[in-house]
Amino acid sequence: MTDNREVNEFKLTIPLIQGEDAEEELDAGATRDLEQMLKTNSQAVSILLADDNIEMLNFLEKKLIASGYKVVKANDGKVALQLLESEYVDIVVSDVMMPEIDGIELLQHIKSDVNYSHIPVILLTAKTRMEDKLSGLDSGADAYIEKPFAIEYLIANITMLLRNRERIRERLERMPYTKATGKGLNKVDEEFLSKINDIIQANFNNPEFSMEDVIANMGMSRTSFYRKIKGMLDLNPNEYIKIERLKRAAQFFEEGHTSVSEVCYMVGFSSPGYFTKCFQKQFGVSPKEYISKHTKKSGTAD
Repeated sequence: MTDNREVNEFKLTIPLIQGEDAEEELDAGATRDLEQMLKTNSQAVSILLADDNIEMLNFLEKKLIASGYKVVKANDGKVALQLLESEYVDIVVSDVMMPEIDGIELLQHIKSDVNYSHIPVILLTAKTRMEDKLSGLDSGADAYIEKPFAIEYLIANITMLLRNRERIRERLERMPYTKATGKGLNKVDEEFLSKINDIIQANFNNPEFSMEDVIANMGMSRTSFYRKIKGMLDLNPNEYIKIERLKRAAQFFEEGHTSVSEVCYMVGFSSPGYFTKCFQKQFGVSPKEYISKHTKKSGTAD
């Protein structure tokens, strides 16, 4: 006789990693997932070249590739805008005079679109009149280079603009109350970060709050959001959110809060041990040392 009774099978999964190790592993895992989204065969800086002069386009491509850059080419501004939708680009180098969409129009499109406004734009032109230069700079160009020019000069400008992004990241990482502002961030970018910060601050005491919640509130795709933060600050979104939480923790300590565990939960960490480890890495001292230092300053001031 065959037994046709249904059998219910239950599976119980017990995590092997708990407490602060679990939080650290989740954080690292989310970072790995984000990095994988934009992983390419080359880790080189990616430059979008736009020029309707094919000889100039090929010449610049050859020289920049020889200098270690990855190059994406467009023979006019319209193609350049299409490529921005599918390619991860660190910087745009564009001629001014092009058919369909010229360099100034391309620049205006980039700087007014929140998805791309963080990308530095270098304009190349044969126009030497001062009003032409001012027109380009007023439109948001990060650099304006007259033709003919030495390739070394172009590379020096590229290096300088990318270094500005690194400086913003370094200030964010090293200084407790630094905001992500300064050269390299235009009004669109600053408003974008201000909105993110408002969202993060409204959810400081929610340990379940994550980068996915920020993305949902910003109305962007996951890939676009990651590219934006990475392009502006040379950080991934999880790192940026963590830094903002830690900066707020430092402010709480400055305001007189002395319980490390209490502040840990107030800024959204679920493990005091992991919070202490992150705080030490961010500020170079433990939370208790930070509190002690602030207490001494307050005593001196009184």
